[in-house]
Amino acid sequence: MKSSEIRALFSVVSRPEVVSLAGGMPAVSALPLDAVGSMIGELVSGMGAQTLQYGSGQGDPRLRERICDVMALEGITDASPSEVVVTVGSQQGLDLVTRVFIDPGDVILAEAPSYVGALGVFQAAQAQVRHVAMDDDGLIPEALEQAVLECRARGDRVKFLYTVPNFHNPAGVTLSEARREAVMAIAEQYDLLIIEDNPYGLLGFEREPMRALRARDDERVIYLGSFSKTFSPGLRVGWVLAPLAVREKLVLATEAQVLCPPSLTQYAVARYLDTQPWREQIKVFTELYRERRDATLESLSALMPAGTTWTRPEGGFYVWLKLPHGLDAKLMQPRAVAAHVAYVPGIGFYADGGGTEHMRLSYCYPEPDQIREGVRRLARVIEAELDLHSTFDGVDTGTFRAVRAGAPPVIGPSNSDQSGDRQP
Repeated sequence: MKSSEIRALFSVVSRPEVVSLAGGMPAVSALPLDAVGSMIGELVSGMGAQTLQYGSGQGDPRLRERICDVMALEGITDASPSEVVVTVGSQQGLDLVTRVFIDPGDVILAEAPSYVGALGVFQAAQAQVRHVAMDDDGLIPEALEQAVLECRARGDRVKFLYTVPNFHNPAGVTLSEARREAVMAIAEQYDLLIIEDNPYGLLGFEREPMRALRARDDERVIYLGSFSKTFSPGLRVGWVLAPLAVREKLVLATEAQVLCPPSLTQYAVARYLDTQPWREQIKVFTELYRERRDATLESLSALMPAGTTWTRPEGGFYVWLKLPHGLDAKLMQPRAVAAHVAYVPGIGFYADGGGTEHMRLSYCYPEPDQIREGVRRLARVIEAELDLHSTFDGVDTGTFRAVRAGAPPVIGPSNSDQSGDRQP
């Protein structure tokens, strides 16, 4: 196991002078906090014997019913509460699914890039991750089929495809409708299980929620959901929707891991869905994030140097930025922190060391003016990095920075002529 690129930034981004475009923290201040606080207080005072006690390993029945109502907004109208397992955030759901299906050495197909938290789970399970290419329309079906065939030719055990189809973390793109059908056809042809991770699906800016992959196949798709982005990440309530045979294994794994999900937070989410205008609250979040997305895109267009490109998300929290050729987001990070702006280097979203020229920018938490200032600082850092490369054209600037930082330079094999003199 190793630390996450995002977690490693927390001590830096908490400093008030730093504009953080790194962590994907929802804007919980937009919630009706007085109403939510009163609601939770009433739960404890009126139902303390239930809310403060152990519960079922599968989760509270009332909450599981309301989860089915939420999933219906994305076309999943055939879900039964008996197929739902409540989890401590969808991160635990991902860990449980991986525990149930993965043996060491198994292969997991995952988009390139992929959610860093998923890669950590897969690594801990000793799985091999085979990345599948994406573009502005999401996962490329032809690349998926090629990956399946190559793995089969090598004799690899491919257990499932892991995908974030809506407003992808970190890429910000959305799987198009045509590609959803193509991916499902490939899964059917090659008997491929799909893990659909969908924390952002209700946070679209341009249109109604797209029909989930799970709505197209109730046996081949396991669906992961979360209230962290549409209500509160601090409550840590998510869920897995799975066929009954898989659900039984997930409950066993839950009981072995945490006995049961926390009762108080489950009751809080169920009461919120029962008594608060949660659909209207999602619209409030959506408008807030749209404004911040727009501030990000406008600032990038106005300030970024030539050669920089980025995605244009239609929802969710993230922009995926590609630096001008030759720049390394990880090596550039200390310079950015010194300039009081933070981002997540792209290398953290790849299992194979890729993504060095990329970074993830999150617009969900800072105010629009902070976003504009953060992008301005970042643009200056990139321009300074370009100047450095221009000045030392042909020089290994990675080694140059290592020397400046006090680290010993790495000297590779040198060329020698027949007299033994080394070439510079």
